[in-house]
Amino acid sequence: MSNKGKNETTSKKAATAASKVLSNPNSSKAAKTAAASALTQRVKRK
Repeated sequence: MSNKGKNETTSKKAATAASKVLSNPNSSKAAKTAAASALTQRVKRK
């Protein structure tokens, strides 16, 4: 089995793209949901 799930993180480039989707008022609800999911997986720097 694959060890996916809690160990997955989003790259900086993907997080930037997700942020742009969320700030775009023309983005679909599905796109915003996917972008929010990607951002919640982003590693927070200390």
